[in-house]
Amino acid sequence: MRPIELDAGKVRLRGFLHEGRTADEPRPTAVLLPGTGDTARTWDTVAHALSGDRDVVALSLRGHGDSDWPGTYAIELMATDVEHALTGLGRGPVDLVGHSLGGLVALLVAARRPRLVRRVVLEDVPLPRPRTPAPPDRPPGDLPLDWAVVEQVRPEIDRPASHWPETAASVAARTLVVAGGASSPVPQEDVAALVATLPDARQVTVEAGHLVHEREPERFVEHVRAFLVEA
Repeated sequence: MRPIELDAGKVRLRGFLHEGRTADEPRPTAVLLPGTGDTARTWDTVAHALSGDRDVVALSLRGHGDSDWPGTYAIELMATDVEHALTGLGRGPVDLVGHSLGGLVALLVAARRPRLVRRVVLEDVPLPRPRTPAPPDRPPGDLPLDWAVVEQVRPEIDRPASHWPETAASVAARTLVVAGGASSPVPQEDVAALVATLPDARQVTVEAGHLVHEREPERFVEHVRAFLVEA
């Protein structure tokens, strides 16, 4: 594992590259995007496990971790960042894995830039639907994110733009949705609605709540690896 820094247009995204062990052969690349409040390090266990037969890039989104904190945040801006980063990475179509907010970013990238994306994995990501706002209070102390991310992006999720069903329906990449089950705060019927809207998607449920990749990493990796290598 080594640090990586990518030019993402107006910002720079940072994270870690986990390189596969078959160094003499071309390898596929997976790019992992975390949710709100998490950084690239949330993927350490998963990235290490997946790196046996592929290179894995785990990135922190803008306003998180060591990536730039420009003060302006939106899902569309984050998707544009990732599109620039993937273009600069120059590894051909990649497999995008996104948790929560990172999943919405991955969904938007796959819809807008299909040539950059081979397959998509979405972890406990719902079809965005209006919900009652419940703005969280800022926790005390230092945080791994700019709190302005929460202040600016949370309203987008509470009152989502009308394009999301059309966006999901336009994703050409084969998609795996890993749902967190009954203990997740995400309405599982909204996760199922996303699966039904995507043209080529299937769902597996791991009863682990919203953080499947942290609470059940072995099962998460098992499902993701099987999906990425299937014909």
